[in-house]
Amino acid sequence: MNREEPPSELIIKPTIWQELKNALRGTDADYTKIGLRRAIFLLAVPMILEVVMESTFAVVDIYFVGKLGASAVATVGLTETFLFLLYSVAMGLAVAVTAIIARRVGEKRTEDAGASAVQSLIIAFMVSLPFAVGGIFFSK
Repeated sequence: MNREEPPSELIIKPTIWQELKNALRGTDADYTKIGLRRAIFLLAVPMILEVVMESTFAVVDIYFVGKLGASAVATVGLTETFLFLLYSVAMGLAVAVTAIIARRVGEKRTEDAGASAVQSLIIAFMVSLPFAVGGIFFSK
């Protein structure tokens, strides 16, 4: 049986609120078959919420640490800057690894995808080693 696609004017497009609800629920979507704007929206909502929650955590953290004095606030500020550097390196590595593994899976080379995952863990360990040694050395 040959099914024809309905005319585009008959397709009911979800509202922005329905899209937001779908993004928050983590609804599965084939991002190659939906529109680019919808795909970007569905992928962006969780990341935006994560940044908002992280910023809220930082503000609440500073509020309570502020009651301990100026030196405590300065210490938290310095520590947050260092942690931001660590998170940036980790996120950069995660984006690169995700792209490599997604490409291998898309090419139907799952063994190579597994090898890429193992190599990424080795690289992550090697990148984190100097930070760990520095943290141990400067902790005293």
